[in-house]
Amino acid sequence: MLFTVSLAFGQKSSGAKKADASAPVKAAFEELMDGIREVDAAKVLAAYEKSDRILIFNNNGSATIGWENIKANTESSYPKIKNVTLDITGLRVEMLSKTSAYVSCKWKQTQEYDGTPESASGRMTLVYRLIGKDWKVVHRHTSPDNPPETRPVFPSEREPK
Repeated sequence: MLFTVSLAFGQKSSGAKKADASAPVKAAFEELMDGIREVDAAKVLAAYEKSDRILIFNNNGSATIGWENIKANTESSYPKIKNVTLDITGLRVEMLSKTSAYVSCKWKQTQEYDGTPESASGRMTLVYRLIGKDWKVVHRHTSPDNPPETRPVFPSEREPK
């Protein structure tokens, strides 16, 4: 009798699926990527925490600190951008806690900037925090796949081993 009882209580429901805790973070990331593809400055800016502490390490090696600076940069450059394509591969969403996560991926983007075709590719990591009911980017780090020879990178680090 004890054996039967332990089997009954030890079984797990096969019909119920556990909710994917990372789904809202992935949705927030996809909304940001859609904003970039659509060249929608308001949609892109809505993805970031409105904070003086937000920090972005840009693809060109510079850093942008504070939401107001992100807003100013985005609003000044987006009117010059059109025909954006953005491909994301290797997307990874890792929950760090119930209120924080990071997203990493590889990206390839083409666009016209001020009438000139451009293309770039690289790797990106975004740190998300749950603020109220919304997942917001609180940090972003973007690195180029192939930094130019003039970029100060140790020669020993130029080629992956």
